[in-house]
Parts: sequence; C-alpha cells; structure tokens
Amino acid sequence: MGSALIAPESRAYREPPLGGAANTSAHWRSRPLLGFGTTLSLTVGADTVAKAELALDLAVADIRHIEQQMSLFRANSAVCQLNASGLLRNPDPMLVRVLRLAQAVSQQSQGAFDITVQPLWLLYAQAQREDRLPWAAALLAARDKVDWQQVEVRDDRVRLKRPGMAITLNGIAQGFAADVIKARWQAMGIEHALINTGEWSTLGQAQDGAGWRLGVANPRDADGIIRRIAASGRSVATSADSQTFFTADFQYHHIFDPHTGASPADVSSVTVVADSCALADALTKVMFVAGKAKALDLAKTWGVEVLLVDKAGAWVASPGLMA
Repeated sequence: MGSALIAPESRAYREPPLGGAANTSAHWRSRPLLGFGTTLSLTVGADTVAKAELALDLAVADIRHIEQQMSLFRANSAVCQLNASGLLRNPDPMLVRVLRLAQAVSQQSQGAFDITVQPLWLLYAQAQREDRLPWAAALLAARDKVDWQQVEVRDDRVRLKRPGMAITLNGIAQGFAADVIKARWQAMGIEHALINTGEWSTLGQAQDGAGWRLGVANPRDADGIIRRIAASGRSVATSADSQTFFTADFQYHHIFDPHTGASPADVSSVTVVADSCALADALTKVMFVAGKAKALDLAKTWGVEVLLVDKAGAWVASPGLMA
C-alpha cells in the first residue's frame, strides 16, 4: 500500500494561553518537527536549559521510534510490514501495547473504534482519484475485511487472520506518542510542558504563568474558534471531517463507521478531553460513530469530557467543558 494515502489528524487548536503571572522560574525551550505526516511541536519548561534540551531530544527519539513501529508514512514500519504480509514476528513491546489498547477500546465500544478500517480508506482514496464514489460491490468487499476481532495480538507475533486485511493506527498513535512523552518528562521532573504530536497533552502552567487553555477550531473556518477549554494537566484530541475528506460536502471523509463502511452523517468535529491522550484520540472516533444524540452519555460512561459540532455548526459539550 502507498503510505501517502494516509492523512494524519490535523492540528485543531490555537494558542497562546490566556493571561497570568509570568512563569520565570523555568527555562523554556520549544522545538518544531515533522512527524506522523504533519508538523508537530514540543514546548518544555525545565529548571535548567540543559534539562530542557535533553527532554526535547528524548521526546524526538520517542516520536521517531513510534513512527518506525506505527506510521503508514514509512514503508518499512512495522505496521506496513504487517499489512504487506499479514504477519509480524517479534513485535516491539510498544506496538503490542498500543494494539492491546486499541482492542480494549474496540471491545468496550462494540466495535465503533476499529483499526482494521484501512481497506475502506484505500477504497475511498482510489475512488476519489477517479472522481467518483466507491462501487457498491467494492464497498461491500472492503467492509468484509473490517473486523478488529480478526487481529491476533501476542507478545511474539501479530497476525491478520483474513486475506486482504490491513490496519491503521492513525486514530491512536499520535495520542499514544503524547502519553509516552508526558510520562518521560514527568519521570525527569519536568513540571511545565505543551506537547503537540497531532493531539495535545500538557503539564503545569504556560510560560506566562496561566493554566494551559486550548481553542477548539471551527471545522468550517480555519481561523475560527468554537470554544476555549481549560487543559492544564489533561490531554485533548480532536477529529474533524474537514481534516481529510473525499467529497467537497464533507459527507465522505477519513472517519468510518466500521459497521457500515460509510462516514458518520451528522457530526463534523469531536473533541475529547481525558487523562490519557491515546484514549482521547481513540474516543473521538467512537463519538463520531455514536453521533450527537449519544455523545454526552458516552462521555459520562468513559469518564471524559466531549465537545461535538454537528454538520449544521451547532455544538454541544459535557458539563466539565462549560465552565
């Protein structure tokens, strides 16, 4: 498969945070970089410059390692090797960890999150190049390859049980990377940070001394903000139909309902706030599939906060995001 077919989750927030007393006790360093097919940024405040630079170096190394395991932009990544042959022996423990997390979310969401939707992506991308929608028979054939329960995950191997299956970790890997970096920095004693791996996680305060606040972007206006939310110590992920779409009306886009093979019809954007960025990342897809009517109840069930924008531009949010 061509890795260029896979589009990453785009940035969905605007900074800087609002007001506050300057945080002058920390030495701040930032580093932009390319990763997961998009532009990332890492910002850290440490008690010494050397510590800040070391934290950034280690975080970049973490991102490169995760890309080598999970990226569809790298033809020799572990996931690409698995998709090519259907079998991966002696998988990296980090990859096994993410696959098991993905399966847990799939099970608890009754399959609303499913990493085996990659055949649907390939089908829609091919149809887009031919300026049409997928043929019904082809869509049915691709849908028959989607089933998270047909991925065998063991410490010594990962196997796709059906011919033609393929996985994508684009819906969880960037959030997972933020979790890995945050845990590393916490172990180093880093108290203040903003981590943007395509999804977001924070520590402590911003450089101006305020708590971190992130603006949820309007999916129909790149410069517009739906709402600013408090995010200090939390993780925030967004999925939107405007990030990658196959038709100009945004009805067919990169988020699929695994049960039907189509894109959810009534949702334009979902933002989830949680302690784990990997979980927030995955749950944006669950909320997309569930739709506006069920999103708030699901947020309560999962113990997270959600802000959902529908196709008409109206939005709803769980109580914790209304303060």
